[in-house]
Amino acid sequence: MRWLCLIVAVLTLVALPPALEVEPDEILSDPALEARARALSKDLRCMVCQNQSIDDSQAPLARDLRILVRERLQAGESDQQVINFLVARYGEFVLLRPRFSWHTALLWLGPAAVLLIGACGVLLLVRRDRADSDRATAAREKLTPAEAARLSEILRQGEQ
Repeated sequence: MRWLCLIVAVLTLVALPPALEVEPDEILSDPALEARARALSKDLRCMVCQNQSIDDSQAPLARDLRILVRERLQAGESDQQVINFLVARYGEFVLLRPRFSWHTALLWLGPAAVLLIGACGVLLLVRRDRADSDRATAAREKLTPAEAARLSEILRQGEQ
């Protein structure tokens, strides 16, 4: 019975959604501004956690960034102005989905290039295998009866 309770407790904890990371004192009183702040903070990377948005992170820096986003929105800045400010301050790395530019082209085009190179490699291997098979068939067809007999004898000896 004790094991069953433990299993249920663990499964309950695992199944629960992550705790609300935005602190109650950070939430803006204006619902429209708060919705904009939440949307922006979901697209900004926590510089400490690196694979979490600042909306999901508990790191102190993420909290500071959430507060900064809300302060700039309250000051009347547009979403794009807030993003541009943070990119100017922290670099493109602060964006969870980096913009397409010359220095992020490899990031965006790299996977497609790898797939294309892999597909070309597979195509070349298939074509080469088919050509080798065709050459082998042609070579077998050109054997004289004496050569064919000798080849059969060699193959039989190899099997023994």
